Amino acid sequence: MDWLAGLLGFAAGLGISVVTAPVGVSGAVFLLPVQVSVLGVPSPAVTPTNLLFNVVAAPGALLRYRRAGRLGGPLTRLLIAGTVPGVVIGAGVRVFAVPGPQVFRLLVAAMLLPLGVWLCARTLSPARTRAVPAPLSTRATTVLALVVGTVGGIYGIGGGSILGPVLAGRGVPVATVAPAALASTFVTSLAGAATYGVLALAASGDIAPDWLLGLPCGLGGLAGGYLGAHLQPRLPEKALRLLLGTLATAVGTLYAVQGLS
Repeated sequence: MDWLAGLLGFAAGLGISVVTAPVGVSGAVFLLPVQVSVLGVPSPAVTPTNLLFNVVAAPGALLRYRRAGRLGGPLTRLLIAGTVPGVVIGAGVRVFAVPGPQVFRLLVAAMLLPLGVWLCARTLSPARTRAVPAPLSTRATTVLALVVGTVGGIYGIGGGSILGPVLAGRGVPVATVAPAALASTFVTSLAGAATYGVLALAASGDIAPDWLLGLPCGLGGLAGGYLGAHLQPRLPEKALRLLLGTLATAVGTLYAVQGLS
């Protein structure tokens, strides 16, 4: 039943975004397995459907961050400069090369699982034992964003689940990372959705997004993202870093299990 699938999509988008928005993660990385395994969205249509979710959902959190005066800045511009061309490249790879999802899941797991565990352990360790990491250079940040944008274009994830732990692990406050990562996710998803729309004219198959599922998921994410961003100032930096590390660990574990099954 379409209405039941839409209701499930709305609930999934709402619940995921409330938890992920405070740390700059759109929630698409968690929504992807829900769309494939529960809602039955075919491949490669699941990728533009996830991008549609980001386009609809992200403004909720971004509006809240803007009202708090924490939207914009040099980090946002660096991330967008890398992720936008990356998502165009990734969309082309997804449509014409169709890389297998199993390899992608294992690669994401190999990166996020140790990163999440390290971020949690570093956050919980006494301050005197922590080594202060060197911040990423401007070039390194842009290259990282380019790689993340390409991955997002291929698999329809927002990129905040990767950018957030890396930047936070390099010492950038989560309150700075979150709005920048979400802003880049929103702009990148717009570019990615438009790219898939153009590619749909030149290729066959399920390339267009599933609007009847993507929109309810996005509306749930819109409400959940606003609530999550509203909660962020009430959470201490340590709690935000633990949340980000836990999310990275959970995503890594989820994708490792799926990749090995």
